[in-house]
Amino acid sequence: MEPLAPVVPDPAELEREAGLARLFEVHYSSMLRLAVLLGADDPENVVAEAYYQIYRKWRRLRDIEAAEAYLRSTVCNLTRMRIRHLQVARRHLENPPEETVVSAESAALLRDDQRVLIGALQQLPARQREALVLRHWLGLKESEIAAAMGISCGSVKTHTSRGLAALTQAMEARR
Repeated sequence: MEPLAPVVPDPAELEREAGLARLFEVHYSSMLRLAVLLGADDPENVVAEAYYQIYRKWRRLRDIEAAEAYLRSTVCNLTRMRIRHLQVARRHLENPPEETVVSAESAALLRDDQRVLIGALQQLPARQREALVLRHWLGLKESEIAAAMGISCGSVKTHTSRGLAALTQAMEARR
């Protein structure tokens, strides 16, 4: 019987594993917060799916430095799709749930003084909420927000402006 030849790891595979490990270490918490703030009911699964998608497409990324932007955009898209799915599913339920149960992650990430603001933020239309979270929570530029949301810079300005106006009005009404 012949001895088995040692398996030589593929350098591209090693690079992908190392790149994803760095991406996970540096950006997991911020991606989880992003999913929570965008209204994901299961933010860990949304972020895990985003990392899985970038893992599958890693070799096709033209610029590895763009991986963070791709990941952010994927979290936004997956959250948006999940919210749409839940809205459709709830319409078809005979007895829709009376109240939303806050996940443990949401409770851990948000302090009491932020809950009022988050409540008002959750009342905004999805696009306005996304634009505000990406701009003011993550500090992205208009062009980065446009890329993450898949819209033009002008639309980003519109959504941000309208969202801020509605958020200001809602917060002042609570005083």
